[in-house]
Amino acid sequence: MAIEAQGERWFADQTPFKDNLKELWGDWGCDSEIGKLRAVLMRRPGHEIEGLEESYTKYRWKAPMDPVKAREQHDQLTQIYRDHGVNVHYVEETGNYPNALFCRDLLLMTPEGAIVTRPAIEVRRGEEKYVSQALGKLGVPIVKTINGSATFEGACVIWVDSESVLLGVGNRANAEGARQVEAELRNMGVENVCYTQINFGHAHLDGNMNIADKDIAVIFPWQVPHDTAVFLMDRGFKLIEVNDLEEAKRNSAINFVALEPGKIVMPAGSPKTKDKLEKAGVEVIEINIDELQKGWGAMHCMTAFLKRDKVK
Repeated sequence: MAIEAQGERWFADQTPFKDNLKELWGDWGCDSEIGKLRAVLMRRPGHEIEGLEESYTKYRWKAPMDPVKAREQHDQLTQIYRDHGVNVHYVEETGNYPNALFCRDLLLMTPEGAIVTRPAIEVRRGEEKYVSQALGKLGVPIVKTINGSATFEGACVIWVDSESVLLGVGNRANAEGARQVEAELRNMGVENVCYTQINFGHAHLDGNMNIADKDIAVIFPWQVPHDTAVFLMDRGFKLIEVNDLEEAKRNSAINFVALEPGKIVMPAGSPKTKDKLEKAGVEVIEINIDELQKGWGAMHCMTAFLKRDKVK
């Protein structure tokens, strides 16, 4: 009796991952710094910031935080987000990692999910595990975990538009880390990648440059490479220069978060920068986060974007 050869008699579904994302995973994704902000991941400062009066320098802070004040300021920031329709999700567990409140460093959100990073500084290694757990509970897909000899932190990327990114290389992101990130972004349709050297003594791109509106970028001109400025201008951006050293570096004036195109929340206490932004047509909401800034970070550092609307 002859036996008829049979295959599986079915064919693989060729639907791209992004077309299944919302149905199977949820409404996540980000390909800009200014699209209407819908969801974020944050760490409300917990037990890990207590009792650091003698050891705060180990974590590269400029002073120990008052835990009560730090939590109050963090709550005020998240309330601003909620008042603007943002769903605020938390990393509930974080171990004994005081810097874990700077969630932006621990993931980079893409149109198809999160890239979990690998911090360059030894005292932060391990924070990313807790961020991964939080993402898993929410159902956010993790498309990549930085591995091998690579180091990379999320604030070393700035989305310029859906097809263009600034990719920083420096102390917090080495060449291999940047290569791994670029490969993932190009796989998702990013065509224009501008490698940007992060200067000696500086951590991330978002201390030197940021996007406030569809055609407005804010920069600290003395530490933004010429090629980077040209990359922005070639894409239609007007550059607002923050040249007050105290505002740019001590008060992290550039480290703001766009709630939507042309509307930002920024640290209080930078009147010159605020005036320039408002004269350019940007609506500015100020908030005092001076206690949180003792960790050398501001709201952009503390806010990991999970969902932004597409910019039209």
